[in-house]
Amino acid sequence: MKIKDLKYERNNALAEKARRLIPGGAHTYSKGDDQFPANAPKVIDRGFGCTLWDVDGNEFTDLAMSLGTVILGHAYEPVLEAVRKEITRGVNFCRPSIIEGELAELLVDIIPSAEMVKFGKNGSDAVTAAVKLARAYTGWKYVARCQDDAFNAIHDWFIGSTVLTRGVPEEVQALTLKFKYNDLDSCQRLFDQYPGQIACFLLEPLSSDPPRDGFLEKLKAMCERNGALLIFDEVVSGFRFALGGAQELVGVVPHLSAFGKAMANGFSTSALVGQAEFMRIGGIDHDQERVFLLSTTHGGETHSLAAAIATIKEIRRHGIIDHFWSMGQALMDGVRSTARDVGAEKYIDVVGYSVKPGFVYRDETGKASMVARTLFLQETVSRGLLMPYVVPSYAHTKETVDFALECIRDALVVMKNAAEGPGMASAVRGEIVKPVFRKFN
Repeated sequence: MKIKDLKYERNNALAEKARRLIPGGAHTYSKGDDQFPANAPKVIDRGFGCTLWDVDGNEFTDLAMSLGTVILGHAYEPVLEAVRKEITRGVNFCRPSIIEGELAELLVDIIPSAEMVKFGKNGSDAVTAAVKLARAYTGWKYVARCQDDAFNAIHDWFIGSTVLTRGVPEEVQALTLKFKYNDLDSCQRLFDQYPGQIACFLLEPLSSDPPRDGFLEKLKAMCERNGALLIFDEVVSGFRFALGGAQELVGVVPHLSAFGKAMANGFSTSALVGQAEFMRIGGIDHDQERVFLLSTTHGGETHSLAAAIATIKEIRRHGIIDHFWSMGQALMDGVRSTARDVGAEKYIDVVGYSVKPGFVYRDETGKASMVARTLFLQETVSRGLLMPYVVPSYAHTKETVDFALECIRDALVVMKNAAEGPGMASAVRGEIVKPVFRKFN
């Protein structure tokens, strides 16, 4: 695969301006410079399908699809058509718009746990609203979250349970407990240690490992025996593992769920959904003490809701869920086969589900390594492939996968040669990429 002659004049100037004006140079930490190799594009100009162009006109095949939000493809016309139509009618009003009810009805129809719906603009708000609702319903203060989840929310209840505790009071940090996925004993220990005090157990129902021995069913039963609510964070899995989310696939109905990301093909919409018994206390038609749930000025923006309706209808119409699974599986199988062919199996692991493939990069010692990750990303970028992570979309085709595998083959050869020679670090140009969750810069 030919190495691209990447020139970044405007990229560098605009990125420098962004660093002066924006903390971290980006509005999402996972889009920051510390997450990409030095030769990666810094400022994107436009996208179409699964192709991106930066501000210098360099072209890249996109496997990341905007943190998984762009499920159909960049600038997908049926969604844009719905958005254009709605924008001409006004985007926000002093009373609810008709489209709010239309999307709510659609979600209730397709999501097993949805009897009532509240809209927001991002997944974090929906997840945190679920936590607040669980606390309000139970009257208990502790929250148990799965320590294997990469991310649940930007809010203090979650961030305070990571290494990034600066700015989060210790009293708040202490209210979030942790359990392990597929480990019912770790859940029971929390109930034993905090009897009558845990409001909810919250987790991504499917992430990398499959549930074993009825873990999700048994966790729900354990929560109900102890008076806690079970919350599924489906911000990532929703509209991807199945149209109704991972809960549809595994056949376990949580009490509350949060959806976002792929819901509107990149437009900003999220949803807290759940059983009416719990959701209704966030309303104004009961005689209990009020709960101030989700109340956002832009939660009902009509064009974003129109984008969500159009996205869901496109997924239904074309049976796109199967496409996510098949494209992801083709890539995973191809990477395994390619690694064997070039003798680089020890430097890359393929993990997770094919609708959300994961890759672990290993150095010459066999350890998972940011040096190895940096070198892999550097070599794939230099050949026109952006894959800081992989999120299969409708825009990805067999040709996309074939191109990606050519780039990956070359990258693995470089990794192998470096590992068996002077070491991978010697082949890296620029800084080593870093994890988002780290104590110091």
